[in-house]
Amino acid sequence: MRDDVHASSLHELADLIFAVSRQLRPPTDPAFEPCTPIEISVMRFINRNPGASARAAAEAVLLPSSNFSRVLRGLEKRGLVNRVIDDRNARGVRLYPTEKANQNLQCLRDHWDRTLRGIVDDPATIKIVNAALRRIEDELVARHSKDGSQPAF
Repeated sequence: MRDDVHASSLHELADLIFAVSRQLRPPTDPAFEPCTPIEISVMRFINRNPGASARAAAEAVLLPSSNFSRVLRGLEKRGLVNRVIDDRNARGVRLYPTEKANQNLQCLRDHWDRTLRGIVDDPATIKIVNAALRRIEDELVARHSKDGSQPAF
């Protein structure tokens, strides 16, 4: 019985994460460059890991290299990513967010601040929820890395 309650709680957690993510709409500011969910994953990794290799980024977002290359070309064409030849490996590239990407991210953060402000204002609660979600993400990434599985999108 206890396992059923635990499983039910985990199902509700996953359901709520999905539902909340669907409610977070992109900014309507004309300066904001909207991205697809896959592009968001790639930009999120590059923003958090400037200078990462294309291979590391592709692995982190669970995309085969051919799909990753296509997404990357689109982001580069729209001025959100710079590819820089790796000094140590002429065949490799390092990925950096552009100034436009930084402005896009700031626009998104400002929008999310306005969207979420007043819903949960207790810093301790926010810290606990963020820590729990970060742990869930880290564990899921680690599991995908071990079993080589791809995301469902």
